[in-house]
Amino acid sequence: MAARVAQRDAAERYLFVDRDSVGNPATQADWTAKRLVWVPSERHGFEAAGLREERADEVLVELAENGRQVLVPKHEVQKMNPPKFSKVEDMAELTCLNEASVLHNLKDRYYSGLIYTYSGLFCVVINPYKNLPIYTEQIVEMYRGKKRHEMPPHIYAISEAAYRSMLQGVCVCVCVRALLCVYREDQSILCTYVSQTLCVC
Repeated sequence: MAARVAQRDAAERYLFVDRDSVGNPATQADWTAKRLVWVPSERHGFEAAGLREERADEVLVELAENGRQVLVPKHEVQKMNPPKFSKVEDMAELTCLNEASVLHNLKDRYYSGLIYTYSGLFCVVINPYKNLPIYTEQIVEMYRGKKRHEMPPHIYAISEAAYRSMLQGVCVCVCVRALLCVYREDQSILCTYVSQTLCVC
């Protein structure tokens, strides 16, 4: 019994957001004071910056990483979500739904070990390239009989919702789309796009 509890505890860090790490009032105050936004970055794709001055077609920002001030075209600046939305399970809940915010949320969740994220009706999965203890019978039981919003994002939540819909006579369609990249011995990359649809009526 103790081993089962230990397995479940080990798995939960890959499923549940540590709310203590995202609800910090100091982070919220810092976000408000600095008027943080996202600006394009060659190195990172996007990076956080504080608004300093708005001009006609440009804004002066201070990069959060190094404090350097740069002028950025106004149309390239993207709004940043308040810190309370950090690692949000469903990106449809973001108040600022833009490319930078979506990528930042996926990255934050991934680096926290949270590979599943909802985006409205869709479930986005990022390959961790390692085995995670989130595909056991215990985890299946955690999701059994639960509605999608009652549990963190997981393929088991999607399959449970599909199963419940089928029991009620509703047609179900599950689409799996993936970009698979395989690194071969000669260091070349073989990428294959996979698309599979299963419909049951």
